[in-house]
Amino acid sequence: MDHGGHGMLTELPPFTLGRGLAFSGDPVFLAGCLVALALYGLAVVRLRSRGDRWPAGRTVAFAAGVLSIALAMCTGLNDYGMVMFSVHMVQHMVLSMVAPILLLLGAPVTLALRALPAAGRGRKGPRELLVALLHSRYMRVVTHPAFTIPLFIASLYGLYFTPLFDTLMGSRAGHIAMMVHFLGVGLVFFWPIMGVDPGPHRPGYVMRMLELFAGMPFHAFFGIALMMASEPMIRTFQHPSASLGIDALDDQTAAGGIAWAFSEIPSVLVLVALLIQWYTSEQRHARRKDRAADRDGDAELAAYNAYLASLEARGRG
Repeated sequence: MDHGGHGMLTELPPFTLGRGLAFSGDPVFLAGCLVALALYGLAVVRLRSRGDRWPAGRTVAFAAGVLSIALAMCTGLNDYGMVMFSVHMVQHMVLSMVAPILLLLGAPVTLALRALPAAGRGRKGPRELLVALLHSRYMRVVTHPAFTIPLFIASLYGLYFTPLFDTLMGSRAGHIAMMVHFLGVGLVFFWPIMGVDPGPHRPGYVMRMLELFAGMPFHAFFGIALMMASEPMIRTFQHPSASLGIDALDDQTAAGGIAWAFSEIPSVLVLVALLIQWYTSEQRHARRKDRAADRDGDAELAAYNAYLASLEARGRG
């Protein structure tokens, strides 16, 4: 096969699901996925070895997140994504919308804080450094909606509608950097919204929903812009290889449809997760109040009744 200006295979046969899912491991992402799974697994084993529990659902969610990254970057999708806009958009959406949600549901930061040993008084180990990072000014900035929402939007419009995208696609290093960027943007955008792991920015549930819906319309508009265009807009994908058997404009329209769809589906999943968290939080709060009432004989209610009685007495006086 020949290599094009991107430094990757361009003379590929027509895309099929089987060819797209065939293993073709990118060494950078393959190594990262294996390391992430190993570290998470070791942390879970450490907790269980000392008698602590860790929800199986979180482990499943994290593993699914890592596997979604491997699916996007360690299969034929990574080869076809260099020459087909639609396949590239699948990679982008998985890395920025699907994988971050699943990884965050796995609560890796919480797991690390529980599994890492304390270094001792006056010393700083990995756990202390992680705590310091979570409380740092840097983390307060990069997880604040004033930063995450514009970054989320710029990763679409500022990348695809400028020459930057073609520059990054022109080299293997640039392509990897772009994909890592997509994953990082998704993580910092959804981290404060999901609210599973501790972090410096923890708004209430209503505000989290507003943050979620503040970024999603721009995703939909981006997809619609691609679908409505009358000519190919991205130079990298303007002249697909004849071996692919595709039309550049049709492929771009498909890419726009994928971007539009991914602005809806993950939003619904996150919204459901938020509603479940909200309900669970309210249930825990109610149970705490019931236990407190049992301990003190419902002193809070008695005090409130006494307050009402005092108001009534003053009104009579």
